[in-house]
Amino acid sequence: MSRSTPRRAPVGTIPGILLLVILVALGVAMWRTSTSGPDADGLASTQQQPDYSYAERRDPADPFAAGPVDAPVGLVMFSDYQCPFCAQWTQDTLPELMEHAERDDLRIEIRDVNVYGPDSERAARAAYAASAQDAYWEFHDALFDGGSTRTSAELSREGLLSLAGDLGLDRGRFASDMASPEAAEEIARSEALATEHGAVSTPVFIIGGAPIVGAQPTSVFVEAFDSALDDARASGEG
Repeated sequence: MSRSTPRRAPVGTIPGILLLVILVALGVAMWRTSTSGPDADGLASTQQQPDYSYAERRDPADPFAAGPVDAPVGLVMFSDYQCPFCAQWTQDTLPELMEHAERDDLRIEIRDVNVYGPDSERAARAAYAASAQDAYWEFHDALFDGGSTRTSAELSREGLLSLAGDLGLDRGRFASDMASPEAAEEIARSEALATEHGAVSTPVFIIGGAPIVGAQPTSVFVEAFDSALDDARASGEG
């Protein structure tokens, strides 16, 4: 499958702001390992990691979200429709996290960004158009069907219109919404949020205010969710 050269850093590159978070965490871990004495754990536990939960919009009208606005834990995913790791994560991990959203414990917010070029932008516009017909999640999942990305031909305008028709959407309205200024504004808004958080590759996640880079195993996200939920309940938010 042919792809355009990514305009941002390659998949797997850890952006500066997230690298800082990871280095701080590693530094604390190394300090704890090399320090003895009864006060080591207590002092290390006072180290505060940055909280990126402000990336969550928590907007009741957000069509790119699942789960209640007031869920105790929030998850933001920066995704690209040509990103194979995003497709893998959607196939392997998203269904399990959706179960938590359905139990009202998790708010999932997807931010479609343009990392790989014109096909990615076109697909993101198409996802916006699907959202205007209350079909964002159906369209999103179809673009990642089987845990794979679609070909460049399938991400062409005609290919995306064909997919919309297959899903029972109004093709005329879909085409109009896809080409609208509002679609471009939504993509720009998501990209600005990604840039603000240093998400220069995909996928990047923020769960419970903490970053996760790359399509890690499902167990990593389950553990992160469980930890964030415990913290929320302890603080009286859950």
